[in-house]
Amino acid sequence: MHATMMDVRLSLNDVLERARTIFAGNEIVSRLPDKSLRRHTYAQYAERTRKLAAALLKLGLKRGDRVATLAWNHHAHLECYFGIPAAGGVMHTLNLRLAADELGWIAGDAEDRFLIVDDILLPLYRQFAHAHRFDKVIVFPFSGAAVDAEFIDYEALLRDTDASRFAYVEHDENDPVAMCYTSGTTGRPKGVVYSHRSTILHTLVAMGADVWGLRNTDTVMPATPMFHANCWGIPYGVVMQGARMVFPGPHLHPDDLLDLMTMEPPTMSLGVPTIWLSLIQTYERALAEGSTRWKLPTGMRSLVGGAAVPESLIRAFARQHITIQQGWGMTETSPLATAVYPRAELRDAGEDEQFRRAATGGIVAPLVSLRLQTDDGSFAPWDGATMGEVQVRGPFITGAYYRVGSPPDKFTADGWLRTGDVATLDALGYLRITDRTKDLVKSGGEWISSVDLENALMALPSIAEAAVIAIPHEKWGERPLACIVFKPGKSATPAELGEHLLRHGFAKWQLPDRYEVIDAIPRTSTGKFWKIKLRERFPR
Repeated sequence: MHATMMDVRLSLNDVLERARTIFAGNEIVSRLPDKSLRRHTYAQYAERTRKLAAALLKLGLKRGDRVATLAWNHHAHLECYFGIPAAGGVMHTLNLRLAADELGWIAGDAEDRFLIVDDILLPLYRQFAHAHRFDKVIVFPFSGAAVDAEFIDYEALLRDTDASRFAYVEHDENDPVAMCYTSGTTGRPKGVVYSHRSTILHTLVAMGADVWGLRNTDTVMPATPMFHANCWGIPYGVVMQGARMVFPGPHLHPDDLLDLMTMEPPTMSLGVPTIWLSLIQTYERALAEGSTRWKLPTGMRSLVGGAAVPESLIRAFARQHITIQQGWGMTETSPLATAVYPRAELRDAGEDEQFRRAATGGIVAPLVSLRLQTDDGSFAPWDGATMGEVQVRGPFITGAYYRVGSPPDKFTADGWLRTGDVATLDALGYLRITDRTKDLVKSGGEWISSVDLENALMALPSIAEAAVIAIPHEKWGERPLACIVFKPGKSATPAELGEHLLRHGFAKWQLPDRYEVIDAIPRTSTGKFWKIKLRERFPR
């Protein structure tokens, strides 16, 4: 017996056509460098995207060629998300927060042929232009200034291109559409390549009611950079649903985001915890001073990931009637792997239990398999206590790295991705990330979670940020050291910090041996705490 279903390939081109024909009048808003707003309908967006694809073909793009982007969050970058694959190319988002030498190495490793770059980022491009030569450099005049003659003007290219007879380049559903490089905090960054099939499946899973719950009536504001794990896949979902999109451009300071939220209220937003931490602190400080400049959108849902979300942050937004929804994933998982959502079993649970669950990594997403492997090679039970390395597999999980393959330190013998994150699973399947394998503190043979210590410390009203690292100890092997950033005008003694942690359930031996007060915690290019820098600063 055979199934009777049609064998139709999955394609991003169909998503673009759906937006063009069904949601033609819906709106895409971009904030420009001068903070003014530019608006396009989906009909205009789709036409521009098809023109981009036709123009790339005219410039000589071949199937499978990489087209790098060096750009902020705006409509032209969204055009790249669909226009480059429509021409048979592979979009490669370059992380503009990386050092120039690293950008040059990544562009060379990916063998990028073309570059599409914001005019305001040309100074950065020129710093690594010597390291990798692009065949074509196309400049998007984001600021409105004239484009130098040495480059191709993105807007002129679109104006001069007739897309009326454009035909999508034929492809297989397993052909590549995009690639991103890992953050490379240990060793060189590694390339992850996504296909039409993996991207469509990831989008459909993520749009489920218990995950993004994305609707056509939503207004989405992504503070997550479009160069960070494909903006968590949100651009694909928003175009598939024809939802309204509000791009912040280069303006990610808390004041700027609050201004944009007040002018163009989103129903959904997304970003890393550090973005929302600084935003809520700025907003609460303004309220305390009696300012009426800003209004947070009541009922907004905010997707937060990239690092553990402190329960105190979730509670702070809840006081403003905003829901923080945490998820866990990585570049290698497209990136969604788990998400927090309400469970029927917890319908009658108290407020504290609900917040405790909200601060976990959530429940594994459909189509993703997840397990925890312990130090002895066994698999951890779902008891909420036994820690193990998170391992995953699924149709949108990478099975290899570009030009690297599947090294045994990254993949198991039976084909699961080794994430390097350490976690527990409870009886209901809630994943609690306790650390990265390299960030756990092993003291006297016992593990101490730096993440748990950090979250507890950041629950103190006087602390803005906290990061915990391991330092060597002659007797115990390692001991925790806490790096603290106090809020302006606030302080606490080591004894007070220790008492606070004891009240949060930590044993005395788990408390940091030392507290270092610093001005700011260094961050990686994706906004995570950069603990390597802290270890260099505090080697003992």
